[in-house]
Amino acid sequence: MDDMQERALISIVDDDQSSRESLPDLLQLFGFAALPFASAEEFLTSDALTATQCLILDVSMPGMSGPQLQSELARRELKIPIIFITAHNDRELRAELLARGAVECLFKPFSERDLRAALESALRPI
Repeated sequence: MDDMQERALISIVDDDQSSRESLPDLLQLFGFAALPFASAEEFLTSDALTATQCLILDVSMPGMSGPQLQSELARRELKIPIIFITAHNDRELRAELLARGAVECLFKPFSERDLRAALESALRPI
């Protein structure tokens, strides 16, 4: 646990199992701690909620969607930087998510370089 406290915790919320399996491995290679969640509801009830320093969030999920989770975090006044990921190449939605405060919105499949750049932007001190 000490190791996790020293590294930024990135939470991944995605209903896609392959993303939940591959992204934590990649994030750990980048030097981050990572925790995957299958749903927004699972993330909201977890201990990771207040420890998360950046959220990688799928746009479309059963139950609460990514944008709905973004709104819920704002309602709770939890300022967690969000990087959205989506399989739908929707430029209008991307612009809307960024306007609502997301750090980035990456279209699947995205490159390791693009993810790393988004993480650096999300974790940059204000």
